[in-house]
Amino acid sequence: MSERRGILTAGSWCVDNNKSVAVWPSEDTMSTIIDLDRQGGGSGCNMALDLKKLDPVFPVETMGIVGDDDDGRFLLGLCDEAGIDRKRLKPLDGGMTAFTDCFNALESGKRTHLYFPGVADVLCPDHFDFSTTQARILHLGLPGAHKRMDTTWGSDNTGWATVLRAAKAAGLTTNLEMVTTTRAKVREFGRSCLPFLDLLIVNDYEIGAVADIGTRRDNETLPSKVVEALRKTLELGTLSIAAAHFPEGAIAVTRDGQTFSVGSALIPPDHIAGVNGAGDAFAAGFLYLWHEGYPVDEALRFGHATAAASMRKVSTTAGVVSVSETWGLAEKWGFRPSPTV
Repeated sequence: MSERRGILTAGSWCVDNNKSVAVWPSEDTMSTIIDLDRQGGGSGCNMALDLKKLDPVFPVETMGIVGDDDDGRFLLGLCDEAGIDRKRLKPLDGGMTAFTDCFNALESGKRTHLYFPGVADVLCPDHFDFSTTQARILHLGLPGAHKRMDTTWGSDNTGWATVLRAAKAAGLTTNLEMVTTTRAKVREFGRSCLPFLDLLIVNDYEIGAVADIGTRRDNETLPSKVVEALRKTLELGTLSIAAAHFPEGAIAVTRDGQTFSVGSALIPPDHIAGVNGAGDAFAAGFLYLWHEGYPVDEALRFGHATAAASMRKVSTTAGVVSVSETWGLAEKWGFRPSPTV
């Protein structure tokens, strides 16, 4: 393990067709698309590109499947441009690459995703082989977005658990990216994976769903409940660190009982173009510093700095910049006070 270096991102790769509209329309009405932008999306893609934007020489590998089509070739080209090791990102003959139409409503700041799974529906544990990876950390996702992976595989409740089990056996430190869906689904997927996870970096809603603890009241995050949910999640599995981020800050709890709380970066509201990919950027910033041996609280703070930088662009990764530039933006904007826990 001491000789290993870098992060392997695995699972979701798709194309994001980012579309900005002035206002999200109601049914039977029309809203004009103001801007169009095609980018890579999905947890595997976003994490890989974010890491390479933070540090172009940092080793990043990826693993998954795309279609044998123009969108698939577009994603493979993004890997090559960024210097991502894509030997394990395989095109499937005759398949269509997953894509998401991502609508960003400028008036409300909210986003709406319309997802076509394509080959993502057939992704399964057979598509994952960790025997030759040199990475230290596996970043895997997204439960809820892959039909075959979301069901049982052998003796495991989900294919995600099977893949994580194999990664652990191969000596990788494991992390899971989740997608915000129903509380029941998040709890089901999360708990199936907990026995094989070392890290879990999610948002406040998702950690509350995994722990079956309410962490929000009237859309306001309750930091004390987030801590309770993080501790409960640690009790349910083998995690060494559980962390949750939310607009005002982030909290992490370690297995030895330490609790860390930091405020989020104070990006000016008029700098925010969209929040699509901010969660991926937070995880990328946290994992990068944690991989490099920095303290947990500094990794949390850098996670929020990276997320804030990403919010300057509508697409998921275009706003992410180098480590030094990210710290420079955060120092200019400042940070909110740490949430009271």
